[in-house]
Amino acid sequence: FELHLGWVASQGWDATAAREAGEEWAAAYSQYNAVVGQREGRVATPVFDGVESDELRGLLENTNVNRDGDRLIGASGKAQLFDGRTGDPFPEPVSVGYMYMLKLHHLVDDKIHARSTGPYSMVTQQPLGGKAQFGG
Repeated sequence: FELHLGWVASQGWDATAAREAGEEWAAAYSQYNAVVGQREGRVATPVFDGVESDELRGLLENTNVNRDGDRLIGASGKAQLFDGRTGDPFPEPVSVGYMYMLKLHHLVDDKIHARSTGPYSMVTQQPLGGKAQFGG
């Protein structure tokens, strides 16, 4: 089940046949995931020269299927997320991916640093530099 979007896009995409085979493909893919135990279908994407948006939309509709055969991400590339405190869904679908998770590490509260007094270097007798050393 090596998925290669670039190959499929260059060979053409039949949206009608994809819709008809969608449920059959989802069942086969979920059975494969149950045997393997994890998602092994990797997606390699070369530059999309000459690929129509309908072809890419069709590819997105048939990817990211979980073990139950449910599509977690729609054709827009966004997923429906739920509030962990209340269990209510967010009003709009959200783009989810590595970059969005990495951005959570860069919060303002973690960046603020001030020094009125603090440690000094024994050699130069100057204040240490940087937040990690309580410097200034």
